[in-house]
Amino acid sequence: MAAHLQVSIAVVFALGMGFAADVARADDPALISFGAGAYDFNKRRDEGAEFRLEYRSDYKVPYINFKPFAAIAGTTTSQFFFSAGVLWDLYFGNRVVVTPSFAPGYYTGGDGGDDGLDLDYPLEFRSQLEIAYRFDNRSRLGLAISHYSNASLGNDNPGTESAMLYFSVPINTFIGD
Repeated sequence: MAAHLQVSIAVVFALGMGFAADVARADDPALISFGAGAYDFNKRRDEGAEFRLEYRSDYKVPYINFKPFAAIAGTTTSQFFFSAGVLWDLYFGNRVVVTPSFAPGYYTGGDGGDDGLDLDYPLEFRSQLEIAYRFDNRSRLGLAISHYSNASLGNDNPGTESAMLYFSVPINTFIGD
């Protein structure tokens, strides 16, 4: 699964080069994203629910249009992630937004006891691909698939996947203009 997700993200990045005008044209505001979904749904070693809160900046790195973001996540199986990385919004028309992202982060939890999942290293990397519908007010409703991996930095690299439903809201909804 991990290799397929990474290949998919690479393909989207490559295709996105042809849509650079759409990336530059669509000036979305900073977003607060709420996510909920299935943790470890693929391998089912420690499956449970995962919940996320993300801040997605409106700042774009010049020429490449990556945007920074920060995330916190927790699972019902007592695993927690604190990460920051980059994302890239690719617009297909005015409504469909495809967002590949990558973030290194701190991981804690998962002792591996009772056949539970331990990702085996405090540094984990999350790669994700999200497809969302953008509403008139620039909020979004999307589906995402994520992969967590320690990139073989630990003694073991079990990795896991999450399937998430996201609702992203412009931050000015909460703090005003």
